[in-house]
Amino acid sequence: MTTVHLTTGQVSSKLGISVRTLRYYDSIKLFSPESKQTGGKRLYSEEDLLRLEKITLLKSLSLPLNDIQNLLDELSIKQILEAHQKHLRAQVAQLQEGLEHTTALLNLYEMEGGLRWDTLLPLVKGPQKKDTKSWQSYFDEDELRLLSTRLPKLESNDEITQQWINVVVRIERCLHEGIDPHSEEGAQIAREIERLSMVTFVGDKELMEKFWDVRKDPASSDPGSGLVPIRPEVIQFVEDCMTPV
Repeated sequence: MTTVHLTTGQVSSKLGISVRTLRYYDSIKLFSPESKQTGGKRLYSEEDLLRLEKITLLKSLSLPLNDIQNLLDELSIKQILEAHQKHLRAQVAQLQEGLEHTTALLNLYEMEGGLRWDTLLPLVKGPQKKDTKSWQSYFDEDELRLLSTRLPKLESNDEITQQWINVVVRIERCLHEGIDPHSEEGAQIAREIERLSMVTFVGDKELMEKFWDVRKDPASSDPGSGLVPIRPEVIQFVEDCMTPV
C-alpha cells in the first residue's frame, strides 16, 4: 500500500472526526499515528485511516472505548460491518415500533377528538396482564387467521382502517350533537357499516355477527386487548342504528 501521510487537520476533514477527538485517542493510547514529526506534529498513513474507520464503526455500536481498544485488533472489517448492520436493524425495528405506536395514538385522537389521560397512560405503559378471558378465545384458528389480516389496526394507515375510523368519528359527532341513531344520518352510517363489514369479514356473516357480539363486551375495548378501543356509547349507537324501528 502506498504510504500517504496526512496531517491531523486533513484527517479530521476527511473522516469527520474532530481534532480534539483525535488527540484524545492518542492521549489514552487508543490510537496513535505511526509517524510524528519533531515537535509532536502527527502524520497519518492509509493504515492509520483504516484503523480510525474501524474505531468509528465500533463506536457507532455504543461500545465503551476500553472495549474498542480490546477488540480493535481482533475483529476484521467484515465482522465489524456485520455487527454494525445488526445494530442498525435493531434501531430500525425500534423506530418502526415507535412509529406504529404514534400512529395508533394519532388514530385514536382522530376517533375521540382528543386523548384522555385514562386512555393514554395504559397505551403508553403497554399491555397489562389481566384475569379476564381474551377475546381471541371465542374464535377458532381459521377465524383468528382471517381476523388477524382483516381487522382494522390503530397502528396502521391502510384504507380500510381509515374508513372505520371515519365511521367512529361520524358517530361521535352524532352523539355530541344529539343526532338520533334512526335519523337519516344514522341510516347512512348503518349502510356504511354494512358495507365495511362485508369487506372486512369477506362476506362471512356468521363471523361478522360473532365478532360483533364480542365487541359489545366492554372488555374488548380495554387498552392492550389488541382491538381498537371503542366507547360503549358508540357501540350502543351502532346497535341502535342497525336495528330497524
